[in-house]
Amino acid sequence: MTSPLDQLKTCTDRDNLRSKLQALCDPLGAVIELDIFLIEQAGHHQALCCWRMQSEKENTRIMREWGVGRFGGELISVVDLEPVVLNLPT
Repeated sequence: MTSPLDQLKTCTDRDNLRSKLQALCDPLGAVIELDIFLIEQAGHHQALCCWRMQSEKENTRIMREWGVGRFGGELISVVDLEPVVLNLPT
């Protein structure tokens, strides 16, 4: 099963990832909070995305339609990133 979040794996940096995730969420509502943590472990690159939509209805819809989990009040997703395009800060 594919998720709209699969489109994020080619993002090149945190700002690009933030912009694309917000654009994916726009048709469903407003993102009011978004934190992104970049992770590199043994050459594998991931981003932990934690965000909150404006309403509980929007959060629930994303969870149901995209298969996203929740921790506390935030939606949580781990995005696998392609290492050749990721520009991690040095």
